[in-house]
Amino acid sequence: QSKGKKPLFVQLVLDNIWSLYEAVMKRDKEKIEKIVTSLGLKIGARESRHADPKVQLNAICSQWLPISDAVLSMVCNKLPSPLDITAERVEKLMCVGARTFDSLPPETQELKSAFMKCSSEGTAPVIVFVSKMFAVDAKALPYNKPR
Repeated sequence: QSKGKKPLFVQLVLDNIWSLYEAVMKRDKEKIEKIVTSLGLKIGARESRHADPKVQLNAICSQWLPISDAVLSMVCNKLPSPLDITAERVEKLMCVGARTFDSLPPETQELKSAFMKCSSEGTAPVIVFVSKMFAVDAKALPYNKPR
């Protein structure tokens, strides 16, 4: 970075978001109209006349950068393909707690090959994996507890 120059991410992404945020919060109607028309957005009259500027900001951002599309595209781009999963990982996902894969019923063990194929055929079994993540204080983790 040269002295006085901004990083590329700031120049291309953050400056645009900041300028939109600043224009909406300062109620600069000309700048807002310019931004909305340049992005090709359609903001309703109700949102543009609302007393709370955050309503207008939310209306613009939800059309310009929809969070659902951004999250889905990042998941598709960054997460590994399910076809690349190893047999050991499949066994760990299918077992709960201290249970081993060999202790599962034979019908469940047969699902391992279908799990690894990720087939979309009509005859293939439907496999659903439900995962719930929640925040836990680091002090509550077993390896951080005093002995």
